[in-house]
Amino acid sequence: MARRIAQLISIALVAVAGCSTAPARFYSLASTATADGTPATSAAVMVGPVTIPASVDQPEFVVQVAPNRVDVDEFNRWVAPLNDAIARAVAGDLVVLLGTPNVATAQLANFTPDYRVTIDVQRFESIQGDVALVEAVWTVRKTAGGDSRSGRTVAREPVQGQGFDALAAAHSRAIAKVSAGIAAAIRAEAEKKP
Repeated sequence: MARRIAQLISIALVAVAGCSTAPARFYSLASTATADGTPATSAAVMVGPVTIPASVDQPEFVVQVAPNRVDVDEFNRWVAPLNDAIARAVAGDLVVLLGTPNVATAQLANFTPDYRVTIDVQRFESIQGDVALVEAVWTVRKTAGGDSRSGRTVAREPVQGQGFDALAAAHSRAIAKVSAGIAAAIRAEAEKKP
């Protein structure tokens, strides 16, 4: 009897060991913009808030697998909330595109922004091994006087590989295109005659 119990325990332990899950992998968005040779600006910019669709507002990657179907991949996750990650990537891109270190995503002591940027991401689609799509409506508002410029950017970036790292990199490049539109609006607003 004791031998039979020992065999059952051994079988149960092997079964539990065989059911172990793969470790989760975490990804982030990166600032990928490159300087375009335009003169630096001294403008201070606050980025945020950023809103995103509820369907992707979760830590897991949401991958489009059919026109009306997605998979939520519990083992491949964003390291930070997606709206925060987008704000930080845009801020990093603007530092490069505008040539100024005065870009923030949160209110800081002794930081008075000249411009506030709000971003409404309307689509954030991931098709593994194919394309990353970001569609965003954004507004640049001058803090003194309240003048504003709005725009829409639709960025489709090919995914250069099959893995989730390639998908995150493609999203980073798409966000850089959104950032380029925002930087152009800030420059245009700064060049307006008072």
